[in-house]
Amino acid sequence: MEGGVPAAEGRWAIQWSSVLAGAFAAGALSFILVSFGVAIGLGVSSTSPTWRDASSALALLSGFYLILQAIVSFGFGGYIAGRIARPAAALVTIEDDGERRDGLHGLMSWALAVLIGAALLTVLGAAAIERSPMRSSASNATAAEPLLSYELDKLFRAPRRPPNTDMREARAEAGRILMTSSSHSGVSSDDRSYLVQQTAAFTGLAPADSERRVDAAIAGSQTAINHVRRSSIIVAFSVAAATLIGAVVAWAAAVAGGRHRDGEPLPQWMASSNRFHRGRRPIPVP
Repeated sequence: MEGGVPAAEGRWAIQWSSVLAGAFAAGALSFILVSFGVAIGLGVSSTSPTWRDASSALALLSGFYLILQAIVSFGFGGYIAGRIARPAAALVTIEDDGERRDGLHGLMSWALAVLIGAALLTVLGAAAIERSPMRSSASNATAAEPLLSYELDKLFRAPRRPPNTDMREARAEAGRILMTSSSHSGVSSDDRSYLVQQTAAFTGLAPADSERRVDAAIAGSQTAINHVRRSSIIVAFSVAAATLIGAVVAWAAAVAGGRHRDGEPLPQWMASSNRFHRGRRPIPVP
């Protein structure tokens, strides 16, 4: 205590039990809401090769739902973190310090929930890659699968093919060539000629028919890659916006939780946005 005001260490001490409770609550609710969104089709990514054809409206709706669930989840976790945090024991309190202390607990619960979610996604993604059939042959692995699996199927489709024909190497090589269709220069003439030769060799088509099939595969691959790129941009923007908005919501919800804990009305800045920079005002003890 200095001059009747509690030391800064006592006013700003973090109570990690409330932070953990808020983070776990936010993570649990977020998992439920995201699972519900995926179940009703609000997702712009999937293991199915047809997900790449999702419309822009669906991608935008999925991004909006992602932001909405972040607001609900982080608001719920932040409120719990502020509600169960013990108020700083002091003879004199400072109104703005109390709000900032509760808000800090909500912000810490948001940060911890984000880190836990990122760690889980990393582990699940690594496990999914490890179980992927493409891991069975690392030399034949290509980024074109499953993105361009349909184009590769059409490219090497044949009514008759000798049994036990190994197409993995040919598909991997063709996939790597088709992935260049979205570059500025596109598929080079040498690569196109090579694809025509490979298609004719594996399908038995005439050179003219092989050329038409290769051109169709290149055009389809370029369209598919552009759709995926568009969806990836929407996903990245939605995740960033949801995370940042979630931080603000967690702070505000923790402040509201702290006010409800102390039996006080909500701060005026929640109803009026012109008082974000109030000065430090001591509250006298009756």
